[in-house]
Amino acid sequence: MRILLSTYGSRGDVEPLAALGAALQALGVEARVSAPGDAEFAALLARAGVPLAPAFAPVREWAKEMIRRRRASSPEGIAGLISGQAAEIVARQYDALGVAAEGCDAVVGFGLFPSCAAARLVAEKKGIPYMLGTFCPIWLPSQHNRPHEYPGHPLPADITDNRALWERDIATKNALFGEAINSQRAKLDLPALDNVRAYVYGDPVLLICDPTLGPWQPSDLIETVQPGACILPDERPLPDGLEAFLQAGSPPIYVGFGSIAVAEETARAAIEAIRAHGRRVVIAKGWAELVPIDDWDDCFAIGEVNQQALFARVAAVIHHGGAGTTHAAARSGVPQVIVPQIGDQPYWARRIAELGMGVAHDGPTPTTETLTAALEIALAPQVRVRAAEMVEEVSGDGAMQAANWLVNRLSRP
Repeated sequence: MRILLSTYGSRGDVEPLAALGAALQALGVEARVSAPGDAEFAALLARAGVPLAPAFAPVREWAKEMIRRRRASSPEGIAGLISGQAAEIVARQYDALGVAAEGCDAVVGFGLFPSCAAARLVAEKKGIPYMLGTFCPIWLPSQHNRPHEYPGHPLPADITDNRALWERDIATKNALFGEAINSQRAKLDLPALDNVRAYVYGDPVLLICDPTLGPWQPSDLIETVQPGACILPDERPLPDGLEAFLQAGSPPIYVGFGSIAVAEETARAAIEAIRAHGRRVVIAKGWAELVPIDDWDDCFAIGEVNQQALFARVAAVIHHGGAGTTHAAARSGVPQVIVPQIGDQPYWARRIAELGMGVAHDGPTPTTETLTAALEIALAPQVRVRAAEMVEEVSGDGAMQAANWLVNRLSRP
């Protein structure tokens, strides 16, 4: 059996698929991952022993171009920009996945909605099963949560029934993505769709996240299977310079925002807040290329490293709330201060706060004062104890469970 796992996104979208691909291979399945061809993802998948089939473009280059386009667009034109981007992604990703899926018996799509649409189109044309996978429960229709709000398509303030809002979400996705998907279908001599969400989502959906951090509450709007988070073990040693820094003093506080392009002022606010608590700093450069604000020896800048090893040795983690970083910090038993920016990040921030494992920052733009106050809470003894206690509940790896379920499900006639 050959299965293609497809995604288009940042590290948090790719690393779980590397873990899932490795688990599938352990079951004798020929798994491959289609992901952005950035060097960091190629190295990650090589470490997992899972073949990479490059997606339509490296994601760092694509993200920079999308930011440029959005800054050049008026607020009123953002919805049209999203639709135009979707058309480009569907068409180009369809071509890339058509090659990646050669000889495969099934396709499982993760990541951006247009990328998943391309994955389903490829599966449909090849006559093989398709399934949607996701990393956060808020993306799925449920009476327990509201749908995502898109630019130009605000959720009506006078509608409080989540079922009604999810019904409206069908029209929203048709408006934003329908033309892109149906144009590609016309090129493939396939009939037009009147509900692109149902087409892309399918039923059931594979939800890959920890059930304690991101629990799925059963819903009659869609069937969902939640085997747990897919964790890729990381045995890499920390760089010598970082190791020496860690050993030279008390545990520092980590600050990093992954693929999010935060402003330089965010790094300054974080470093000043950490220093206000008498702590040293490990700052992750990330895609924003954050750097120390001065040449003091209490701050050490890093690139991509083994988070599993690093987080176990810091006093707290300040981050953006990506699913991957949230899970890594939770599994390390370290308090978190989450400064959510976009997408599912506010959800993860809220969950960490609800579980008593850290603090959800109020809004995406921190100051020295707001982060100082947030760290005061996160570093309190009761939060440190709670974060350590929760390790037992969130340390599991669902990769093999997910792999077994996929093989059984996709093997059905």
